[in-house]
This record gives sequence, structure tokens and C-alpha cells, in this order.
Amino acid sequence: MTLPATLAGAIAAIVIMALVTYLTRAGGVFIMSRVPIGPRVERFINAMAGSVLVAVITPMAVHGDWGARLALVATLAVMLLLQKPLPAITAGIVTAALWRML
Repeated sequence: MTLPATLAGAIAAIVIMALVTYLTRAGGVFIMSRVPIGPRVERFINAMAGSVLVAVITPMAVHGDWGARLALVATLAVMLLLQKPLPAITAGIVTAALWRML
């Protein structure tokens, strides 16, 4: 399927992507509402959260620039020190911004 490179084509692409995103999320809720949450399923869900985080961060650490790597280090350091995600995220963003500004 191809869409024309016009305003109508762009709007159609946005609507299609929004619909697919909604159906994916609603489908997950629909399926999980029918799965009994036992200890095994709960362990799986908890492990998936960490796996997704590692899958997102690893390419940035390996293939990213020094700003990205320093941001990861700053985020980790602040998270270990304060154990609060918002200051850790802020530290990572500020570190990357300062590095790239130099």
C-alpha cells in the first residue's frame, strides 16, 4: 500500500498509525484481562519491563555518541545516589545537553 505525498496522504498515514497503536494497546489490555495473574505471570511481566529498558538503552550505549554515554552514566549515578527517577532523568538530559553544547 502506498500513500500519495500530499496533505491527504499524510493525514491518512497519521490516522492509520494512530489506529494501529490504539488497537495494539487495547488488544494487550483485552488479552491480559482474560489471563489470570498468578505468580508466574507476574514474574514474567516484571522481567519484561527490565528487558525492554535494557533493549532501549544498550544500542544507545554501544552506538551513541559521548553525550549519550555520559548521560547514561549521570542517570545511573543519580539514580543510585537518590533512588528517584525524576532527578536521574533530569541529570541525564542536562548532561547530554551540556556535552553537545560544548
